[in-house]
Amino acid sequence: MTPTTRHGHKRRVPVKVRALLATAALLLGGGGTALVAADASAGGTHRPAAGGAQEQAAATATTIACPDVGDRLQDVPAPARQQVSAGLAELDAQIARAYEKAAAPGGDSGAVLGELKQQRSTTIGRMADAIGEKSARPAELTELSACRTQQVRTDAARGASGAPVLGRPMPGGPSPADFADIRTAPAKPRPATRAGGSAGTFTSACGRNENGHFNSDNVIVTPGVSNGAHHTHDYVGNLSTNAFSTDASLAAAGTTCTNGDLSTHYWPVLRLLDGKAAPDADKPGGGHDGNMGKVLRPSSVTLQFRGSPVAKVSAMPRFLRVITGDAKAFTSGPANANASWSCVGFEERQFKDKYPICPRGAEVVRTLAFQSCWDGRSTDSANHRTHVAFARQDGSCPRGFRAVPQLVQRITYQVPSGTPFAVDSFPEQLHKPVTDHGDFINVMPDALMAKAVACVNSGRRC
Repeated sequence: MTPTTRHGHKRRVPVKVRALLATAALLLGGGGTALVAADASAGGTHRPAAGGAQEQAAATATTIACPDVGDRLQDVPAPARQQVSAGLAELDAQIARAYEKAAAPGGDSGAVLGELKQQRSTTIGRMADAIGEKSARPAELTELSACRTQQVRTDAARGASGAPVLGRPMPGGPSPADFADIRTAPAKPRPATRAGGSAGTFTSACGRNENGHFNSDNVIVTPGVSNGAHHTHDYVGNLSTNAFSTDASLAAAGTTCTNGDLSTHYWPVLRLLDGKAAPDADKPGGGHDGNMGKVLRPSSVTLQFRGSPVAKVSAMPRFLRVITGDAKAFTSGPANANASWSCVGFEERQFKDKYPICPRGAEVVRTLAFQSCWDGRSTDSANHRTHVAFARQDGSCPRGFRAVPQLVQRITYQVPSGTPFAVDSFPEQLHKPVTDHGDFINVMPDALMAKAVACVNSGRRC
């Protein structure tokens, strides 16, 4: 019998070594003997087998792609929020279980997809019913039950000599094709500030999670659900943030920020895939959910608020919730993706869909730039996106939105040369770099937000 949580949704069976061996076979497109692998967090190794046909098979990976129900939500009345939150977490768990079943020896992808569709239909129906008790029942959600398999190339990136630049395929991802030399990345344009713009900055110094605040919750997307993220988050700022946080509890908590900023900042951890044991190999958010390897602690974290190149900024409302990037961008497409990877000393170049291979001694850089336009009304929205927007190409906000200080989270890591790494993700996302994302809840005291706005608008660096 599958165990359940106190919220009623099924708990996934932990990802064991045998499941990962099966996943390796799936990743090899049926040529499973070309790769022998064990759980990387338990000290697994990788041994390639020679042979042209098998080596060709290793160039293809298979995963499961499903419509993102959460992204399609338009109205969730307050009484339905807990039911919807639990439903979203259960949908994620269903996909992960289906991915593991399809990866098992003899797995029938057609049968797995059929079973998954039935499960999703039931869960989505409950969510729609809960919404319909207080609002119009979103019948269109029930059209999102069907999923499909998705084939992915995993060819290794190659250097000037023609040799692979990094590693071999790993069960569950990432693949060698997900890494590239930072010197091959496209240059990042630098928009100029015009007359009437705001060129100042405001920085909150909140440390780099020296206190070890980690959990696999997501209070913005799945509030009230333990392990709602199914991957581990790194936190700075507010000391209390977890799945059960409220505006009141956040406002009453302590903070790691030196200026009294109570805001919460979090992002999925980065893991070193060096084959060594990880302390969370059997825990939620870690090996239990397919996230393997040692958690890399940031070398530095910079939280900076910037201005608009064409306008003065207005204050963010307290308790504004914002997500940048998309944890499901690999299977859902790039519409909400906003990953940006680089290396210290090379930040004029940025990758959106590759992990950077940095020159020896240069640290890896993650940059998460948040939406800088607010609708002037809501601190959140049903899909956690439509109440905010990115500025247009000319720097102006879309019609109906106003400029607010733009948060940019910059995180650096020391990664041993030649060692692969990956961001935590949902299993079916194969730990792709495009899935990187960041989360933010503004809990600045009003006076501190006013100071930030004044600094940005006056062109000062505070």
